[in-house]
Amino acid sequence: MEPRVARLAYYPVKGCAAVRPTTAVITPAGITHDRAFLVVDEHGVYRTQRRHPRLALITPEVSRDGARLSLHHPELPTLSFTVSRDGPRRSVDLFGRPFRGIDQGPVVGRWLSRAVGEASRLVRVPPDHRRVTDGHTPGTSGYADSSAVHLLSTASLALLDEKLRSAGKPAVPMERFRPNIVVDGWEHPHTEDLLRRVTIGDCELGYAKLALRCVVTTVDQRSGRKVGPEPLRTLAGYRRTGGGVAFGAKFAVVRPGKLSVGDPVEVTGWGVSEM
Repeated sequence: MEPRVARLAYYPVKGCAAVRPTTAVITPAGITHDRAFLVVDEHGVYRTQRRHPRLALITPEVSRDGARLSLHHPELPTLSFTVSRDGPRRSVDLFGRPFRGIDQGPVVGRWLSRAVGEASRLVRVPPDHRRVTDGHTPGTSGYADSSAVHLLSTASLALLDEKLRSAGKPAVPMERFRPNIVVDGWEHPHTEDLLRRVTIGDCELGYAKLALRCVVTTVDQRSGRKVGPEPLRTLAGYRRTGGGVAFGAKFAVVRPGKLSVGDPVEVTGWGVSEM
């Protein structure tokens, strides 16, 4: 079976629900609009599902040109607004690293505060954002944890679900891991660990590093509640590295372009697993 793209997803607001297109444009910072917005507290410190799992209940909808953003929540009226893309900058703390963001104003902040349950603001990546991501292939990204693209295979999830069921525990859906690209058709689990260069559609990706997992994998993305300790506990039994628990891989964008669900995944460079 030829490996192909089974699913695409991007997350306009970091920590919030996914948008799942059938076709996407990959920019140097990943899928267009991916992690372009960030929820922060009143001091500019990032909020994610690690401490605020209710972010999963917010579904963003961004216009193609990025000029409009709508925020949906099951318990609140939808908020739609014109995105401020070149306003005053404010300091943003993302995992202790200093960045800048364009505040989207008090009305958006009040809506988010109600949705999250704590005082919050929304910032957007400014046009002069210059972030360099680390790993084997350096690149850039918006407010993602690290590299621009997170890739995961259905074979890797199938092995995890098999281990969970063998232990009498329920399987988990792919959405727990919030990948950008899901690949189907690889015979062996964790083939994504071995990729070093890969071409999909018009774009080319370069391997950066393994994707290290955190407590976000224990959040039910439908209810916005932590239901742990799985799958993190089971993953720790066979996917632990010196840096943490790995599942999936991160990639930098070597050549931007368009890709679609169903596109073949052509590996042009292989390496050895860092596990």
